[in-house]
Amino acid sequence: MSDNKRNGSAAGKGYYIALILCAAAIGITSYVYYRNDKAQEKVSIQETQEELVAGTMAAEDVPVLATQPQKTKPAPTQAPAAATTAPTEKQPLKTAAPVSGEAITGFSMEALSYNQTTRDWRVHNGVDYAAEPGTAVCAAADGKVYTVYEDDAMGCTVVIRHTDGYTTKYSSLSADVPVKAGDTVTMGQTIGYAGDTAIVETTLGTHVHFSVTAQDEPMDPLEFLALG
Repeated sequence: MSDNKRNGSAAGKGYYIALILCAAAIGITSYVYYRNDKAQEKVSIQETQEELVAGTMAAEDVPVLATQPQKTKPAPTQAPAAATTAPTEKQPLKTAAPVSGEAITGFSMEALSYNQTTRDWRVHNGVDYAAEPGTAVCAAADGKVYTVYEDDAMGCTVVIRHTDGYTTKYSSLSADVPVKAGDTVTMGQTIGYAGDTAIVETTLGTHVHFSVTAQDEPMDPLEFLALG
């Protein structure tokens, strides 16, 4: 009986030892699991922090778009373009007859005409206007007196130059000429007086011999007067 009692006591002790071992195993297992779980959690937290840091650094590399309107310098205002003045159409030269007398001899450079004074046939480079002695002779257009001289054939003569290459000549004037070379004259201004100083036209009496050149070429005075 004492053997049975001893065996029962040993079996009871073995049971408790096994129970303790199982509990210890469970505790060790739980501890190991807990440690692993904590380590994984720590790793997860560390990875999360690293991702946040990386994201922050990446975000710092990206230029931030302004959410408020930026103040920009106003574009420099350009000065208004200067008004261009359209080129004005060139006005034709204004002209007027030197005297109001009758034309008694016409322009004839392509055909010979008979000269009563010289009694020969010759060209005639101007128009002769009959006029009373002392009649004022006027500039046929605006211009400048080029010369005043005594011509051997045409008597006292005044020459005026105008724009566009025109030149007018007034001959057979009386000696009292009120203008001189270099004077600026206007159309209608008195530049002399009708006389009879043209030796080759004495049979015409008192008159004005009026001639015109354009670019130094003879021109019909009537065509010149038609310009104005």
